[in-house]
Amino acid sequence: MSDTRLSVFKTYKLFVGGKFPRSESGRVYEVTDSKGRWLANAPQSSRKDARDAVVAARKAFGGWSGATAYNRGQVLYRVAEMLEGRREQFVREVGEAEGLSKSKAAVVVDAAIDRWVWYAGWTDKIAQIVGGANPVAGPYFNLSSPEPTGVVAVLAPQESSFLGLVSVLAPVIATGNTAVVVTSESAPLPALSLGEVLATSDVPGGVVNLLSGRTAEIAAPLAAHQDVNAIDLAGADEVLAKELEIAAADNLKRVRRPQAVDWAAEPGTERLTAFLETKTVWHPAGAGGSAGSAY
Repeated sequence: MSDTRLSVFKTYKLFVGGKFPRSESGRVYEVTDSKGRWLANAPQSSRKDARDAVVAARKAFGGWSGATAYNRGQVLYRVAEMLEGRREQFVREVGEAEGLSKSKAAVVVDAAIDRWVWYAGWTDKIAQIVGGANPVAGPYFNLSSPEPTGVVAVLAPQESSFLGLVSVLAPVIATGNTAVVVTSESAPLPALSLGEVLATSDVPGGVVNLLSGRTAEIAAPLAAHQDVNAIDLAGADEVLAKELEIAAADNLKRVRRPQAVDWAAEPGTERLTAFLETKTVWHPAGAGGSAGSAY
């Protein structure tokens, strides 16, 4: 038997509706490491892929937003468990994608897993800091509670292929939204591998959809799509962000503009609240009597 054998290279695919399709266009593009060495061919998504991803996200929204916050937290924690089990793979992929040594890539991957756990813990707590009982004039209970916005398009950060991706994706789905994510254009492989983790965890199909390819090409139909409720422009440059913001105004999408972010810093709750709506309910409190208030 020969001591040499052919290498079996990994075939990366999109992640849409809980499945792994190739781009409907049949296109791929070369992904290289920081030194220009070929790593893999990634699917180059088309406008049709973007529309299919929105359909999948909308279909999944009812079940995901209707799940209890505690259950969503359990599901997100399961993803962190799966990431921990594939830690070495992500260390290698992040190191190649971002030109990091193994030790530095390990720090980034550990931070990403920890951040996923952190957001998982917020699912049943965020309502306590953004909702509550409001003082009003009159015999009424006035209660405000947060609700998810809907389908959110997310342009993942270009320079932070995994920690940045987790930082923009996890808070979107933790609060009950569904997501269509455009991965880093030059470093999509960690994101596409995340799709394999999501598929083998408890995340329902369609809650997260991952598209690789040319950011501007995929983002344009998402920004203009009438069934997309919000868009995070974290991975857009200044020129593209302005174009997308104009397109998003057509159906009054929520828009989160790109900002300079240190992805390693403590995240806070800003991204958790960015894509939440507030529902306020009035209810008669009843009349007060000698025995106290009657409800």
